[in-house]
Amino acid sequence: MCPPSAAVDASEVFRVVIAILPEGRIMAAVAVSVRDAVPGGSFRRYLVRLGALRTQPGAERSAGGRRTELHLLFDQLISENCGDGELGKVCQLIHHLLNRFQVVVDEQNLNFLLSYCISALKQCSSWTHVEILQALAAVVYNNGPKCQKYLQDLLGKMGLLVQFSDPAQPDVELRRAAVHSMANLCLSVPGQPCLDEPYRSVCFQTFLSVLQSSKTSNVDDIVFCMLLQNALKGIQSLLNGGKMKIIQTDQLGSLLAVLKKCMFHGLPGLSIEMPAALYPAPLPQYDKRSPVKQEQPEPAAFKKKSKGKQKKGEFAEEGKEDSCDTGNESNHGADVLKLNLENSHCVDPRACASDVVCVPAGKDPLPSHGNSWKRISSSESEYSDAEGGIQSKMRSYQAKVRQGALACFLSAIKSIEKRVLYGYWSAFVPDAPGIGSPQSVSLMTIALKDPSPKTRACSLQVLSAILEGSKQFLSIAEDANDHKRAFTPFSVTIASSIRELHRCLLLALVAESSSQTLTQIIKCLANLVSNAPYSRLNPGLLTRVWNQIKPYICHKDVNVRVSSLTLLGAIVSAQAPLPEVQLLLQQPSSSGLNNSGSATPHRFNFSEQWRKALPLEGESPENPSGCLPPEPCWLIRLCISVIVLPREDSCSDNDANFPSGSVYEPSPVRLESLQVLALLVKGYFSMAQSYLLELGEVACKCMEEMDPSIQLHGAKLLEELGTGVVQQHKPDSAVAPEKRVPISMVVTFWTMMLNGPLPGALQNSQHATLQTSACDALSSILPEAFSSLQNDQQILCITLLLGLNHSETPLVKAAAVRALGVYILFSCLRQDVMFVADTANAILNSLHDKSPSVRAKAAWSLGNLTDTLIVNMETMGQSFQEEFSDLLLLKMLRSATEASKDKDKVKSNAVRALGNLLHFLQPCHVAHPRFREAIEESLQALVSTVESEATMKVRWNACYALGNVFKNSALPLGEAAWTTQAYGALSSVVKSCKNFKVRIKSAMALSIPSRRECYGHTEQFCHVWSALVEALQKSEDTEDFLEFKYSASLRTQICQALLHLLSLATNTDLPLIWETIKANGDAIKSYVVQYMKSGLTSPPRRLQINKKSVDRGLLNNAEWHVHNVRPTRGDSALESKGASLPHSGLRNLVHWGWGIVPTG
Repeated sequence: MCPPSAAVDASEVFRVVIAILPEGRIMAAVAVSVRDAVPGGSFRRYLVRLGALRTQPGAERSAGGRRTELHLLFDQLISENCGDGELGKVCQLIHHLLNRFQVVVDEQNLNFLLSYCISALKQCSSWTHVEILQALAAVVYNNGPKCQKYLQDLLGKMGLLVQFSDPAQPDVELRRAAVHSMANLCLSVPGQPCLDEPYRSVCFQTFLSVLQSSKTSNVDDIVFCMLLQNALKGIQSLLNGGKMKIIQTDQLGSLLAVLKKCMFHGLPGLSIEMPAALYPAPLPQYDKRSPVKQEQPEPAAFKKKSKGKQKKGEFAEEGKEDSCDTGNESNHGADVLKLNLENSHCVDPRACASDVVCVPAGKDPLPSHGNSWKRISSSESEYSDAEGGIQSKMRSYQAKVRQGALACFLSAIKSIEKRVLYGYWSAFVPDAPGIGSPQSVSLMTIALKDPSPKTRACSLQVLSAILEGSKQFLSIAEDANDHKRAFTPFSVTIASSIRELHRCLLLALVAESSSQTLTQIIKCLANLVSNAPYSRLNPGLLTRVWNQIKPYICHKDVNVRVSSLTLLGAIVSAQAPLPEVQLLLQQPSSSGLNNSGSATPHRFNFSEQWRKALPLEGESPENPSGCLPPEPCWLIRLCISVIVLPREDSCSDNDANFPSGSVYEPSPVRLESLQVLALLVKGYFSMAQSYLLELGEVACKCMEEMDPSIQLHGAKLLEELGTGVVQQHKPDSAVAPEKRVPISMVVTFWTMMLNGPLPGALQNSQHATLQTSACDALSSILPEAFSSLQNDQQILCITLLLGLNHSETPLVKAAAVRALGVYILFSCLRQDVMFVADTANAILNSLHDKSPSVRAKAAWSLGNLTDTLIVNMETMGQSFQEEFSDLLLLKMLRSATEASKDKDKVKSNAVRALGNLLHFLQPCHVAHPRFREAIEESLQALVSTVESEATMKVRWNACYALGNVFKNSALPLGEAAWTTQAYGALSSVVKSCKNFKVRIKSAMALSIPSRRECYGHTEQFCHVWSALVEALQKSEDTEDFLEFKYSASLRTQICQALLHLLSLATNTDLPLIWETIKANGDAIKSYVVQYMKSGLTSPPRRLQINKKSVDRGLLNNAEWHVHNVRPTRGDSALESKGASLPHSGLRNLVHWGWGIVPTG
């Protein structure tokens, strides 16, 4: 019995509950609570009085009056029976109100209720503790951070929850209630602080010990399942949102071991015993399988076949939370999968998968003869109705444990670094079984054998999360060609795992009947396809996926159709172009589609009619879209038909979220089709180019629709088409000129766009994202096609882009200024001084925008603009330079200098622009006082950038820019003060920069000045020489292995720079050069000999020169120059060194030090 004070507290608790409950819900809530808690006895009269307090029609009673009478009623009710029984009723009332009515407890009432529950647990009889803990769990739910002052009583060393949840606690129901309260304490609302680390650790260890414990014979199965569920929810709450990071390997291994054990809890036909902890290992770890007693006798299961769909409600007691796991969703075919997965003697996994390819989607693979409990009707079962209900309820709770374990694992994946997670890959991802050994249990075991569709879907979600972002890990996979190795390389093991994943997922695909789970299977396949390295694997995997997904494109469920298209998009974008996918795209349109039971060929026929009924501009009726390939690409035709044709009756949607009266397919299906088209055009443009005009018309049609998403994806398709044409016509393109899209067709294509909805999309200020995509599309026009457009269309493009450059939307402005940066490189526009000036002003305007993304795009365009200035200077000479405004040039120089102090994304192109501008300057500019200050500032900015700790791309561009500066003979190179700073910065970088590409560019810059005077005095010249010699000796010193591949290029560039300097050296330079050669002759000799031998190799095609002749020319120039240098009369130092040289004079200095045999 409770002490007398507990009765007073109970009365106060009732008042607190009334105070926190909203006015309109008091009567119903309390009435239900009293009725449920006290179903009979003298309390019925209080229930009658409570009912009399309800507001009757026509009667008026103030809310305050009702509340007063309620307080009086509760006082009488409490005094009726003071003790533990009354305490139980109070706790039931609290639990009922907070759970069912979602009452929010303020801080004052929260403190009171917590204090009451804690004191009740300490003072009252043990048989009341379960109900008190239930009330406590309801009180602390989502209020963990607000319970700080009570945490010591609850979670301290001798805390109540710690004691009640101890593994030695004999009352399992009490332990479960304590774990439930602890789990609710760990739950917190996003944005609120979580529990302190010591309390989190206590909770985690408690939950872990619960999951590691085994069920004893005297424990009820359902209570044990609820205990496991609560522990899993607690760990999930700790992991969610990154509140707890598991760093220690033992801790992580223990968690993963218990999660894997719980994933298979109660799975029919399977029981495993896991080790205490899992460890990172390349092979599956020990998981002992225990024999499981079948729930039904085998003869009954094998005598009859499954007859149709199971009746709804056959297992009605399973509970509404898992109601989708029963009924017609249960027809899963576990027996067929077991036969295929475990007992198959098929040598080639491909053949096993192909055996089930022809099964129609959504139907059972074979007549079912399995022993699954789902397949047995009540007449066949040995259980009575009551026993069957208990078994059904137990299976439901076991399924919830498996779902909880999978949900917890999903949270764990998000809180573990991927590189750590992939150490446990073999524990959760299937691998091909060895000869005579069974299949290791994995996530795919659940996906294939679990009778609950919800659990199967959960396992696939977890597998998808593991596969997401696994491209780097899976990139090591490679199929073995040599089968006689003494060991199996890890790369071969991963390749085997990838193949097994394909096989199992395809088996699950044909066996699944639940649309929701089917969607998850296809999404998981898409994740696998996006990350697997097919170029390193034997072909055939994608072919099986491709052929098996075709029937699901016309599935009755919208989500299945969308995910099927997503998978096709993943295939066409996986390391494109792949020869295997190229062949798949050329398959006949009817291949693999006749098994779907839908009218897919009918859709293709309509696609043909649509193409023939709408001849495009400039086409002849006999050849609507140019020269068609012998076998048209069926995927392009399918996507076009989905986008533009009315929907078919056979594909009626069963999802109420999509309007049934729509003429076309649901929007998600059309959007996914547009994305597949865009990916196909991007990866396999050679397949899509024959459909260029037709796809252009599809893009036009989409941009004319009212749905903003359809408009946007239509613009993105247009951009990909334009980009594909541009890539095909590049000078270094591998496509033969006769196989490229004709310029005339490209002109027709863009004429159709500009006469269609594209200008309207560019001016649609209500849809900024569409304007952005339209700008990107307009920038993808082929330069040769642009020059062939009509004059008014060219003016339209330029006017629209210049106008959008003043947009107030950063996305639009960034896209517009980028497009202008593309147009400035067009040969037909770059020589137009007025266009160049207008574009320059627009770019400078955007360069001062407050948006970093706009400034980054503007800096890129400014770099392109200055590239154009250099090209015009070289091709048009002084005529262009004289026409270009000096004031605008000065403005560009100052803006670029200012931009070089911006963020790295802006800075990288700003320094590139500075180098070009300083190269472009003429003597009149250099002599002008206004320019002199700007030149000094810009050079200081370049030197500072080279020496800075900016990103390597920025420093690379800065070195490149200084090299451009050195090309301008009008600048006082060698005389100005900034010369020493520039050479010093480049010399420092060539010796010590961690990035070899930056070193290469700095060495190249140091070799650009063409006259000895440009290097300044002798000391500076020799400082550059010494820096290059030191850099040559350090050309193999790197901490990053990835940089080592650039070391040969670095040595080549340094040797060229040394030969260049030697060819310019004067008689005052040679003594110091000679000292360097004497000190480092052996090292220099080996590198230079290696450099000269490398001249026998062919240079890259883009150089279009003979590298050997260049190297020999540099050497000959150096030899000739040294041969003609004579010591100055009276130069005793040089004369003494010259006297010690061979009689052939200074010419042999190079050969003596480097060991190079002269050529003649």
